[in-house]
Amino acid sequence: MALHARSRLDLFPGLAQPPLASRETFALGGRLVEYTLKRSLRRRSITFTIDENGLRVGAPWRASQRRIEALLATHRAWIERKLAEWQARRPPPFEWRSGATVMLRGTPLTLVHDTALAGTRCDDGRLLVGTASAESTAMARQVVAWLRAAALEWFAARAAHFAAVLDVRIPEIRLSNARTRWGSCHSDGRVYLNWRLIQMPHEIIDYVVVHELSHLREPNHSPRFWGWVAGVLPDYRDRRRSLRRDGHRYLIA
Repeated sequence: MALHARSRLDLFPGLAQPPLASRETFALGGRLVEYTLKRSLRRRSITFTIDENGLRVGAPWRASQRRIEALLATHRAWIERKLAEWQARRPPPFEWRSGATVMLRGTPLTLVHDTALAGTRCDDGRLLVGTASAESTAMARQVVAWLRAAALEWFAARAAHFAAVLDVRIPEIRLSNARTRWGSCHSDGRVYLNWRLIQMPHEIIDYVVVHELSHLREPNHSPRFWGWVAGVLPDYRDRRRSLRRDGHRYLIA
C-alpha cells in the first residue's frame, strides 16, 4: 500500500527532494522485471516488498543504482518465488455479465441485467443494472459509475465521523483512480481516496480513511502519526495487514 501525505515534501527545507516513486526495470533470470523504486532521506537500508502490485524497493536517497541491483540479484530466488506466488493468487479477469459477483463493502452482489430498469439499483443481494443491452462495456461503465457514487457518499460519511474523533476539520473528499495508491492527504485539507476501496470490508475502508485524516495531525509517518492512528483504531496493524494481503480479492476493476 502506498499512502503519502503531500506535505511531507516540506519536511526538509533547503534540500533537493527525492521523487516519491519511480518505475524501474531489472533483468532477473533472463526476463525483465518491473518494480517501483521509492527513495527516502530517512531510510537507512534497502528493503524489498512484494504484493499484489508487484515488487517495490525502498532505498536511502543516496543509494546507488548499482548497489540496488546487486541486492536484487542476491535475492533473485526469493523475488522470483514471491512474484510467482502472487501471480498464482491473482483472480482471473472479471467477466461483465448477468450472474457475475461484485463486492460492496465486502458484501457480494449478483449482477442482474434488467432492461425494464432505468439506472442501477441494489435489491436483496442483487445489483440490478438497467442498460439497453447486456453488452459488457455498457454494463461495466454503469456499474463502475454506481460504485463510484456509492464510494463518494460512504467515504464522505466516514471522513466526517473520524474527523470529529481526531478533532480535525472535515476534509474535502475526492475520488482517486490510482493503481498503486489507496489514498493521499494534501496540506490544504483535500483527501483523495481510491474509489475501488468501496468494494472492500468497512474495516479496511475505515483504516485508510483514518490513515489519511491522521495526516492532518501529523504530515509524515512518524511515531506520533501512528499514535494518532492507534488512538482511533487500536487494531490498525491487523487492518493494514488485511488490506495488503486480501484487498485485491475484492476488486473487479
